[in-house]
Parts: sequence; C-alpha cells; structure tokens
Amino acid sequence: MRIGLVLPAIPAYSETFFRSKISGLVVNGHEVVLFVNGETMETHYCGARVVSSFSTQGNSILLLLRAKVTLFVLLVSHSKTVFRFVKSERKEHTPWLTLISRLLLNAALLSERLDWLHFGFATMALGREHVAEAIGAKMAVSFRGFDYYVYPIKNSGCYSKLWSKTVRYHVLSESMKLGLISYGIPDSSIFIIPPAIDTAFFSPHPAFQPNKSLQILTIGRLHWIKGLDYTLEALALLHLKGVAFHYTIIGTGQEEERLRFTAHQLGIDPFVTFAGKQSSEYIKKQLEQTDVYVQYSIQEGFGNAVLEAQAMGVYCIVSDAEGLEENVMHGNTGSVVPKRNPKALADGIKAFLGIAAIEKVKSSEQAIARVKRDFSVEKQELKFKAFYENS
Repeated sequence: MRIGLVLPAIPAYSETFFRSKISGLVVNGHEVVLFVNGETMETHYCGARVVSSFSTQGNSILLLLRAKVTLFVLLVSHSKTVFRFVKSERKEHTPWLTLISRLLLNAALLSERLDWLHFGFATMALGREHVAEAIGAKMAVSFRGFDYYVYPIKNSGCYSKLWSKTVRYHVLSESMKLGLISYGIPDSSIFIIPPAIDTAFFSPHPAFQPNKSLQILTIGRLHWIKGLDYTLEALALLHLKGVAFHYTIIGTGQEEERLRFTAHQLGIDPFVTFAGKQSSEYIKKQLEQTDVYVQYSIQEGFGNAVLEAQAMGVYCIVSDAEGLEENVMHGNTGSVVPKRNPKALADGIKAFLGIAAIEKVKSSEQAIARVKRDFSVEKQELKFKAFYENS
C-alpha cells in the first residue's frame, strides 16, 4: 500500500514512535510518503519519501507567482481530484478565498495517489477533512495528548467536521478511546497503539547501587503541562523534613526561567540541576544513576520517558493524568499519585524510601518485563501493520 503520513516536520531523532512506525511499514513492503510543513532539504527519511507542503515564507511577489503556478499545475494534472475537493468544500459553504488557501495548503496531498492518508496529530487534519475522499484514500487520524485534551478547550467544536467523516482513529490509551466514544465515534473505529521504545538500548544497568542521597529524575519539555512547579514544591516539603536528594530535569522550554526562580524561592536550588536538551546516551547514563523517576504532569497522553525509565528498572512515581495511569501499574511497577497535590507527591517519594530492598527489586523486575512484553518497537510495528491492513 501507499501510505501518506502528515506531520508538522520531519521527526527528530528522539521521536522514536514515528521513526519506528515509518521504518516498520517500509520493512513490511509498504510505500510511505511523508508530508511536512514548509521547505526541507531532505528527500527521504527512514525509507519514506519526503514531500514539502506549500510554503508561505518569502517574498510576497514570488509567493503570489508560485501560488498561481501551483494552482495551475494542480488544475491541469489533477482536475477531477480538485473538482471533488472543491465540491465538498462548497457544499459546506466554504468562502472562495478560504477554499483557494486550502487548495494551496493541500496541493501536495491532492497530487498524490494514496491508499491511506494518516494525520499524525489530529490538529493536522483541520482544513484537510475532505482531502482523503477527494483522492480516493482511506483516512486515519492520531490523537496524542495536547491535540485531544488541550487544543479543543481553546477551539470549541474544532473537530466537529472530523467526527462526521469515516475515519480510523489511533489513540495512545484506553482513557483517550473512551473519550472518543463519548463523541459518538464507534468502538470499531478506534485502535489503541501505545508508544514504543528501544528495549535493547534502554536495558537495566547490572551494577546499580542505591545512592547516598536520593537521585530523582524528570525528562520532558519545560512547559506548564508537565507540572514541574508542583514537583519542586513537593521536593521543598521533603527538604524541610530532612530528606537528602538531588533532582535533575532533562529538557528545555519556555518555563525554564520561572522554574529556576521557583527552585530558588523554595530554597532548593542547590539540589536541582537543569540539564537542558541531551542525547539518548546521556539520558541512559542518567537513568543508570537514578533512584526514582518522577513524571508529575497535569496532562499526559502516555509518556515515552516513563517507559524508558521502567525499561531501565527505575522506580517511577507519576500523576494520575490520563495515560500515565495506564503507563505505570500502581503498586506493581511504580506509584500513581493525585495530580496538582505536592503533599501527595512528597508522601509518595517518602513512601518509596520505606520500601524494602527486596520489594524494590521485585517492582523493578516487573517493570522491565512488562515494558519488554507490551511496549517494544517490534510490537508497535505489528500493531500498525494490522491497523492499515485489516480493513
């Protein structure tokens, strides 16, 4: 099959869930075409052909000329497809100027013959709901977290057109599936395929010894949705109780200045390290030295970093935010505590200190086994293969 995957940009090296999906489909004999926003110098990625969408950047006169050429070529070479797309848009009374801008936005898609058109994030499908039908392809959409839990709050009714289409939905967790069902999406159209990690790379370090002071780690962008301010407040409570710790945050983002100031005001800045953006090798080495991994997000689709920590045998304490409750098995592979509650998190970390060594080993072994069994790249590849082929 020819599968078109629409993404904001070429996936970064760290985005293993896209890399493994694309390479897995190619290995299984499918042709993958990757559509990304704006110009790119790359023509291939993980075996997929890369196609750039119409760029709105540059000189206005050159942009106008390019737009005219793009529309002319599209009309001449794909007139029937354009007619079907225009007919669907006009049926919904789309203004002509908006329609023309959508033709430019979707010119690369409307020029392809595909069996499947898959939008890697639901927000990528906005303004493109009629494209799959116009080119005679089946339509698939992935919900990954922000596009489901946050974006619709600011943009009420944004997916109403999407809900009316025949779509195969990919979600990360059972809670997301139940949410889609509440919108009237049939159960048979929703497939749960959680993230996957390289379990061969993220494997436990055999020589790990507990640290003298508790080593705590969080990996993620410095964004309000990750609940890092609540984490710092919880650690301040532990500091007041005399618990020795060092907290490392790997990641960058717009909240760094505020979080550094928060750590300073709480009096724990000597015990907090902002490590910035780091490589997978650095992350693995840091996990080898970590006693407990904390992901205290306000909202989380699932959380790859939590899977990586569990694969390394690190005890995980997470919030009860959506997919995290399914990521960590409370009392088995880690702990789940209420979100937005620094005292609950502090109590959870303190409870970890009281767990007997033999129980920590048992929890570690259960986490490693579960990640290898349920969240390997190989298993994800098989699920996506079935996602497209069993239709």
